[in-house]
Amino acid sequence: MAGKIKEIDAMDFQKEVLDKELAVVDFYSTECPPCEALASKYESLSDIYGDDVHFVKIFRQENRELATELDVSGSPTLIFYKKGKVTGDRLSGGILRSDIMKNLDTLVGEEKAEELHKRIEAVETETDVLILGGGPAGLTAGVYLAQAHIKTILVDTALPGGYVATTHLVSNYPGFIEPQNGYMLSHYMSEQAKSNGVEFRVAVEVNQVDLEKKRIKIDGYETIKARKIIIATGSKPRPLGVPGEDTYRGNGISYCATCDAKYFQDKEVVVIGGGNSAIEEALFISKFASKITIVHQFDHLQANKEAQKKVLSDEKIEILFEFEPREFKKYDTMDMGVVVEDLKSGERKEIRTNGIFIFVGFIPNIESFGNKLKLDQWGYLEADEEMRTNLDGIYAAGDVKSKPFRQITTAVSDGTIAAIATGKELE
Repeated sequence: MAGKIKEIDAMDFQKEVLDKELAVVDFYSTECPPCEALASKYESLSDIYGDDVHFVKIFRQENRELATELDVSGSPTLIFYKKGKVTGDRLSGGILRSDIMKNLDTLVGEEKAEELHKRIEAVETETDVLILGGGPAGLTAGVYLAQAHIKTILVDTALPGGYVATTHLVSNYPGFIEPQNGYMLSHYMSEQAKSNGVEFRVAVEVNQVDLEKKRIKIDGYETIKARKIIIATGSKPRPLGVPGEDTYRGNGISYCATCDAKYFQDKEVVVIGGGNSAIEEALFISKFASKITIVHQFDHLQANKEAQKKVLSDEKIEILFEFEPREFKKYDTMDMGVVVEDLKSGERKEIRTNGIFIFVGFIPNIESFGNKLKLDQWGYLEADEEMRTNLDGIYAAGDVKSKPFRQITTAVSDGTIAAIATGKELE
């Protein structure tokens, strides 16, 4: 095992953790992408802090009793100890290097932390292609490039999979007879890219992006320089900022009617929004649901006139004008609640429903790229039929790109085209 790390089991926990002055424990599992993403960060930080803090790894699957006793329910989980007592933050999932360092700095103290930070050496890595974004477009591009023996590094601020990983079930992706869990479809894609040789830098912080010089800086110390860059950072639903939205995303709250409407056959749903996407998606959902309640903040719809006419004549659809959601609740499987407020009276009431769809728009993930890329009127990246943007050597693929339809299959198509076009130029 690289780094200053000691692997232990439950019988050594007292001696190797509780009896130490300072310690950090990584509970990990096998076949765990977040654990793999953490491993390199944990190892490199152990080289810096390892003389002052005891770094330990515990295989959670073979130490279940200890994990249960410590209330460790997910992998990886990092727990920090000072003189045998838990301190600082408990970190789990896609763990950022900066969050680990923050807790280690607290353990060793400000003066020692400043000294240890001086040991961090800048790293410069060169690659043929740098892919920004680990959703279907980025992962597909990675597979094609790696199979062509083109050195490729994929960078994502989250774990691989993109927005698909939050989708409950995907039933329209070619090749699968049965619907697939979104996170498993994402997992298959990322494992395929990895097995073909794509290098991953995931759950990282992107500090600087220079598209003209084709280089980025991540986690404060590694600079990656590339000959070509594929931007595949996707888009994200415009957040409502309502309590419960993040908690039940993909677990009662959906943002994709095409993906999930079919699971609400003869069920009741609530749709949030009143623009084109909300009304057109509500009409699609009405093919399946027995009742739809549209919650809209204005006293009229913003959708095109034809869609409005259809939705207003649909007997399944009821519209609450001048209402806004204030809280989302979950009682059981397909048993949700939406607390809405009457904007005229200020009164609140709860709507019980089987599912919730939110359609208040998407926004492209382009915050890091400055203002030199050409955008369409909605803020998405413009690219030609071979995915080239207006900047030399910079490509765009997937939901971050301007196009009429955004589905997993269209993202995969974009990633394929971008990879092939990039490969030809590199030749």
